[in-house]
Amino acid sequence: MPLALYALTAGAFGIGVTEFVIMGLLIEVGGDLGVSIPAAGLLISGYALGVVLGAPIMTIATSRWPRKTVLLVLMGIFTLGNLACALAPDYWSLMAARVLTAFAHGTFFGVGSVVATTLVAPDKKASAIAIMFTGLTVANILGVPFGTWLGQGFGWRATFFSVTAVGVAAFAIIALFVPQDREKPAPSNLKQDLAVLARPQVLLGLLTTVLSWIGVFALFTYIAPILTRLAGFSETAVSPILLVFGGGLVVGNLVGGRLADRWLLPTVLGSLAALAVVLFLMTFAVHSQIAVVAFVALLGAVGFATVPPLQMWVLEKAHGAGQSLASSFNIAAFNLGNAIGAWLGGAVIDHGGLASVPWVAALAPLAALAVALCAIRFDRGRAAVPAAAE
Repeated sequence: MPLALYALTAGAFGIGVTEFVIMGLLIEVGGDLGVSIPAAGLLISGYALGVVLGAPIMTIATSRWPRKTVLLVLMGIFTLGNLACALAPDYWSLMAARVLTAFAHGTFFGVGSVVATTLVAPDKKASAIAIMFTGLTVANILGVPFGTWLGQGFGWRATFFSVTAVGVAAFAIIALFVPQDREKPAPSNLKQDLAVLARPQVLLGLLTTVLSWIGVFALFTYIAPILTRLAGFSETAVSPILLVFGGGLVVGNLVGGRLADRWLLPTVLGSLAALAVVLFLMTFAVHSQIAVVAFVALLGAVGFATVPPLQMWVLEKAHGAGQSLASSFNIAAFNLGNAIGAWLGGAVIDHGGLASVPWVAALAPLAALAVALCAIRFDRGRAAVPAAAE
């Protein structure tokens, strides 16, 4: 795999730390800025909505630019956004800075996915996407725990200053190692790009992505109270168990990419089915400390095993000028799933308690599986029409 792929991984690492590290610093942020913990938690939702809004806006705004230039501009926005977070004088300034930073997220991963597939042979495209997303998984294993420790020991602003430094380093690495576009970008036509998004296959692919990650985040958002209140772990045990989850993310991401290179559709369907099964079985595993740790690792593995095949699937369905826009929309779809999943998990807790979260969460990837099967059947039906005409 070329060094340019690992340059994209460096950018993905920084973005991953920014997205998730705030979860471990809610108490510190709330105390310093004089807001409640639930209000501080809205900084997570604000970021997710910033990704959803920013992905189409930034992709359309930069559609005529060389892709390397786009990546560098996005890393510049990311770096300045984190610096603004570190210097934010009050809650609303921090919220605005988080949303600004999030605008770089969707388009970076969307355009980065397209760039990654151009750097390798056709039979390694999904693996290339997986390697870029490894930065996101490593951020969960190393970056987020370190950022949480740094923020708890030296203040939450120190964490954002350190992520700003990561952004500067990632900018330099991308500038050095990502090659210039081999061809000039195709002239952008917003009408044609949006027409790509209107394809039924693309819409069904985006819906599949949203539903799959509703299931993941309906449970993962509330993993700490599940581990402490249902499994009986102490609060100090939560962080080490989340490292196990992060290890599962890395393995699942790479395995999902390898499998998708060989069997894309079976990997899409198989990973969704595996995610539904793991979430459903966690209903029973949460009452055993040994079993729940094993299933936390499995959740990370099967959850992220869906990412490379789903991203590759949408890219294939959106072939043509609108590919970067569709790719960015799929990243936004993951984050929309995150936001809806967190809301769904909270609603389930209010009405049915913590123990009901896993089996309700399992319904989402089952729905995603049904949508994916409909999309495949739709494709086969369209392919059969020209064949019958001949």
